[in-house]
Amino acid sequence: MLKRLFISNLLILLIVSTHVFSEEKTQRIKGPLTITSEMLIADNKAHTARFERSVIARTTDMTLYADRMLVFYDTDSGDVKMIEAEGNIKLLKGTRAIISQKAIYYANEEKVTFAGEPRATDGENVVTGSKITYLLNEDRYVVENSKVFIRKQKAQ
Repeated sequence: MLKRLFISNLLILLIVSTHVFSEEKTQRIKGPLTITSEMLIADNKAHTARFERSVIARTTDMTLYADRMLVFYDTDSGDVKMIEAEGNIKLLKGTRAIISQKAIYYANEEKVTFAGEPRATDGENVVTGSKITYLLNEDRYVVENSKVFIRKQKAQ
């Protein structure tokens, strides 16, 4: 019985799209979220799933790599509320990448914060800072204590 409950909760977590609010609102992450890792520890009481070693989280337009990832999900819907990722973080979206040691995705705010020597690249251009916040809906970055290296300008 407990094994069936665990498996059904895990399937809900991995298959359900990750929008948090009603269907009239915009979807938080495009497409379903698929997470793979070498180890999964699910805690149904705490409504969390801890992924460890070689973690890869994919949506239709983004891929997030990490050593460890803790996913918090809603009790009733199974929707992802927050993801805490640690160790060798790399977020890829198109030609852009953000690298750091820690990242937190906040579903209700539609943002990801990066800390631990974060570095964003777009082609050969690089931005560093003490903290980078990526606002997903707006496709906009906020960088604290920024330093910018422009190596190649885009053709106009």
